[in-house]
Amino acid sequence: MLSFFTLKFHALKAKPSLNPVSYTPLKILCYYYNSTDNNVDDNNIKNGCNTPISPPPQKQHLQQQSLVRSICSLVCESYSQQTPHVRLLQSPSINLSVNPDSLTHEQAITVVASLASEAGSMVALSFFNWAIGFPKFRYFMRFYIVCATSFIGNENFERAHEVMDCMVRVFAEIGKFQEAVNMVIEMENHGLVLTVRTLNCVTGVAGEMGLVDYAENMFDEMRVRGVCPDSVSYKLMAIAYCRMGRISDTDRWLKDMVRRGFVVDNATCTLMISTFCEKGFASRVFWYFDKWVELGLKPNLINFTSLINGLCKRGSIKQAFEMLEEMVKKGWKPNVYTHTALIDGLCKKGWTEKAFRLFLKLVRSDDYKPNVHTYTSMIHGYCKEDKLNRAEMLLSRMKEQGLVPNTKTYTCLIDGHSKAGNFEKAYELMDLMGKEGFSANIFTYNAFIDSLCKKGRFLEACKLLKKGFRLGLQADTVTYTILISELCRRADTREALVFFSKMFKAGVQPDMHTYNTLIAAFSRQRRMEESEKLFAEAVGLGLVPTKETYTSMICGYCRDRNVSLALKFFNRMSDHGCTPDSLTYGALISGLCKESKLDEACLLYEAMVDKGLSPCEVTRLTLAYEYCKQDDSATAMVILERLDKKLWIRTVNTLIRKLCSERKVGMAVLFFHKLLDKDQNVDRVTLTAFTTACYESNKYALVSDLSERISKGIG
Repeated sequence: MLSFFTLKFHALKAKPSLNPVSYTPLKILCYYYNSTDNNVDDNNIKNGCNTPISPPPQKQHLQQQSLVRSICSLVCESYSQQTPHVRLLQSPSINLSVNPDSLTHEQAITVVASLASEAGSMVALSFFNWAIGFPKFRYFMRFYIVCATSFIGNENFERAHEVMDCMVRVFAEIGKFQEAVNMVIEMENHGLVLTVRTLNCVTGVAGEMGLVDYAENMFDEMRVRGVCPDSVSYKLMAIAYCRMGRISDTDRWLKDMVRRGFVVDNATCTLMISTFCEKGFASRVFWYFDKWVELGLKPNLINFTSLINGLCKRGSIKQAFEMLEEMVKKGWKPNVYTHTALIDGLCKKGWTEKAFRLFLKLVRSDDYKPNVHTYTSMIHGYCKEDKLNRAEMLLSRMKEQGLVPNTKTYTCLIDGHSKAGNFEKAYELMDLMGKEGFSANIFTYNAFIDSLCKKGRFLEACKLLKKGFRLGLQADTVTYTILISELCRRADTREALVFFSKMFKAGVQPDMHTYNTLIAAFSRQRRMEESEKLFAEAVGLGLVPTKETYTSMICGYCRDRNVSLALKFFNRMSDHGCTPDSLTYGALISGLCKESKLDEACLLYEAMVDKGLSPCEVTRLTLAYEYCKQDDSATAMVILERLDKKLWIRTVNTLIRKLCSERKVGMAVLFFHKLLDKDQNVDRVTLTAFTTACYESNKYALVSDLSERISKGIG
């Protein structure tokens, strides 16, 4: 490694005939400078030109000496003209009327080393900052090393670290980040002790580049070398993982921060809230928020607005308004973004009237007015509820206020009209977008083709999509999934797989919804081998199976009368954080009933009800009917007793009709009398079915007894 003293030594060795005693260190370095590049005189510097000349060797060295002296003099003069405030800056800079091309690399090294020795580190740093403004010196690593080594010689370690940090950031720009980091670590052998500042610089840059594994390795290596990480170190690691969407790793670092008593800043707090909520981990980040407040974080308006937005996105509107109240108590006044988040949340919940009242409050406010995003949220809400006239009215109002609708605004309207089957109007809006200078994006096309597919206009959807491709659009995951879903709905799994293959060839990564669509289609066709392969492939790609994935697999196995595998998948659901719902339980209960495993089916039914899940009518009816087939009406009645009165009456009516269709009138009459005990309002369809079955089975007495009881109104 070249240091200031090494440079000086080589210079002296090169010219032994001179007497260094009569020179100051600056003069010695200038005189003994060993140049291999262009030569310029003082006039060249002032004029900013670079005219090659070939003077005699002695004169050449004198000119080089004069050049370095002149530049040093200019630097000192420029630095002295700076105000005291500017001089105290962390990275002082100067203005030099010097053409950087007139300086060679070696001359720049000599200038910075000379300035550090004669004028001090701050003056040398000002020249350094000027020089690295030009690519010629910016990506010359030895320049950084000599500068830092000179500062080490002055025992100005803070400025040496500043230079090394700068080197790491600069060389990351040209893909030489790791080489720069290795040089920083090597500098420890030359007196520059690694500090937490070094660690934070390296991890920060690595995180920005997405090199999180390298950052974590460096984090561990620095600790081994005696560097003690601070709150910034942990924060930078958490931010790096968060920006990559790796929530589990982010959670690991945030947890460690909380354990050590470290608190994040407001900007990091906002990033964490936004990312965690976007990825579906709102509850987790709200827990962290409470912890950070306990540790001393003072939330600002942006933090509160992010929390409110996160709560609204997951549908927790009541909690969002509670957070709004807390925010106001803390002295923060909600702005247009806070209100827009609440309006958007209310609209997504289907509460457009409440949203509109809040919207009007914003319209009448003297402080804030609705912006494009506010109007778009309201328009989207009305389009979802098929209130297209109101949506159009808001669009007109928006333009009257001087606001320009954006692509998202038009996409909401196109989506609303196309879902309602108003395709002519949707095409008109798409044309209007173009006239107003907006280009329909892939989200616009996705909304349109989805509605076309659902209305059975698949060929028209494909034609529209081809038009988008001609305009330069690229299909995304949603586009392919829409087309695959439509083909699966038509039971054309072969063509669906063709599109699935095209997806990979186009470099588009399928998501779990794409796989769910195909798995469900194959499961419906009892082609469980294909479903299994798709399930394994999705997991292999790092995708996480959802409740819908497992339910499709369980349904498929039950249709295929393979309940043992269905139970295996049911028990694996917790591995991926999935909780079965009433559909999952219902599919498995139905499968067990088909194989006459009524005890297991009954246990699952009880477990489902204990968890607060309401079994669907098919599940209730299937289980009760299977017990009736076994002549165990008592157990069937016990199973149904846990239902509320309304569900019980509906299920028993259906069960009676089912039993009558199978001519099991003896058992049907037991449930009919039980029904009359709870409800005197006899269902006419049920009574007709019972009467018909009794007549066909020659059970006239049953009809007579029941009719007598109904006529007497006994219940």
